[in-house]
Amino acid sequence: MSQFAVRARRWVPRPLRVLRNRWSGSLQVRVVASTLFVSIFVVALTGTLLVNRIKTGLLDTKVEASVAEATAGINAAQQLADSSDLTQQPGAGQLIDQIATELSNRAGSPPLYDVLLLASPGTGTIAVPERRSGAIEESSIPDSLKATVEKEKALANSFTQIRYADGSAGPGVAVGAPLVIPNLGTYDLFYVFSTANEQRTLALVQSSVILSSLILVLLLGAIVWFLTRLVLKPVRTAADVAQRLASGRLEERMRVRGEDELARLASAFNSMAGNIKQQIRQLEALSRIQRRFVADVSHELRTPLTTIRMATDVIYESKDELDPTTKRSVELLSEQLDRFEDLFTELLEISRFDSGQAILDADAIDIRVLTRAIVENTEPLARSHGTHITIDEPDDPCLAEMDGLRVERVLRNLVVNAIEHGNGQPITVSIGCDEDAVAVSVRDRGVGLRPGESSLVFNRFWRSDPSRARTVGGSGLGLSIALEDARLHGGWLEAWGEPAHGAVFRLTLPRKVGEVLQGSPLPL
Repeated sequence: MSQFAVRARRWVPRPLRVLRNRWSGSLQVRVVASTLFVSIFVVALTGTLLVNRIKTGLLDTKVEASVAEATAGINAAQQLADSSDLTQQPGAGQLIDQIATELSNRAGSPPLYDVLLLASPGTGTIAVPERRSGAIEESSIPDSLKATVEKEKALANSFTQIRYADGSAGPGVAVGAPLVIPNLGTYDLFYVFSTANEQRTLALVQSSVILSSLILVLLLGAIVWFLTRLVLKPVRTAADVAQRLASGRLEERMRVRGEDELARLASAFNSMAGNIKQQIRQLEALSRIQRRFVADVSHELRTPLTTIRMATDVIYESKDELDPTTKRSVELLSEQLDRFEDLFTELLEISRFDSGQAILDADAIDIRVLTRAIVENTEPLARSHGTHITIDEPDDPCLAEMDGLRVERVLRNLVVNAIEHGNGQPITVSIGCDEDAVAVSVRDRGVGLRPGESSLVFNRFWRSDPSRARTVGGSGLGLSIALEDARLHGGWLEAWGEPAHGAVFRLTLPRKVGEVLQGSPLPL
């Protein structure tokens, strides 16, 4: 993980981190949460549609009943006005009172509605004050409804807010129509019906829908939680058994119950575990044979190799007394014997890593001192290639717990490889350290690496160009051993490069053996 990612995680609040970990780490949580989300959306949509439909039905019914009642009352008032002889000025007020009283009596007790009888603007010769039932205010009639009745001269209705003289108010429906009184003019007759009962019914329906929706969502969540727990229990069991198998407990098996899909899964898992156990046993046997073979071969080869080395050294010391052809043969024999000894040593080291017998002898060492010593030792090789090595190091010590011999082998391998593939260009060795780690990077400006080769370079016996002549080493095991040495310390060995732009190899080690690296002090 990069340092940026580590810092970013530290800035995330702890509750969000816990929630994210629960979400990413539990299939059951994701299934239940997704089900609840979809259920809430569906229930909310259905409940909204249902409440709107009920609301529309209640109010439409109320409006229809109100219009019917108002129509009947207006017709009765018009008949009363047409048949009355109290249409002259002395009896005008009495006629208006009679109409208002008649309409109020039709409302019943308690009244189903209130009535307002208002003189229409521009009413003719006789000015009679307005009449109303109850304590309803004229402001209860919307101006838009008044304008519609006045303009259309027909029955109209509108929702309104009923206001009373005591300051109270409530929802309602207003229905109005013109009332023509002979010899007096036109009046506007308004019926005001309260919709408080309908609003209470609607509020009850809304609360019932919300409560039932909440209960339904909770029940769905509980059901999904139970079902996913029931279905995922064998999967969890398989995961636990797999973890125990991975830890080396090869006898672990799943319990098979029934004949359903989960039982077949358990049977297949147990069969797989048995095959893995058999394969591991075979590999262990082959590994023991391999280690025994390597040990026997190394024991048998050491004596003749030592004898051949001694004889070669004796002949090599007397090479000047030999003819040119024999002298050159002795030189080639000595060089190839050196390479054979190096290959033999590296093979033994690889076998130790493979068998888990590599031992780390750690001590506190300043990696700056170790790096300077390696650069000084490889200086003759660098001069022979026309290469200059520069060390970029901090002023403060970079102490870390490490096996000096192994780290020295890693760094020497990196520096020698840089010299060999650097095409005589300058090489930069950088040293860095922080509170958690120390690092050394070796930067050359030679042939570089093609895309994908940054990981292949650590494979055993891999070479970027098999046809390229090499002057030093050449077994193809150096970087593989260096990578194993870095891993033995709990560190990293990484590579980067571009063709014709050189390559960078970076070794990063923790300050203390056993600590987990979070980043490197040097960029790659």
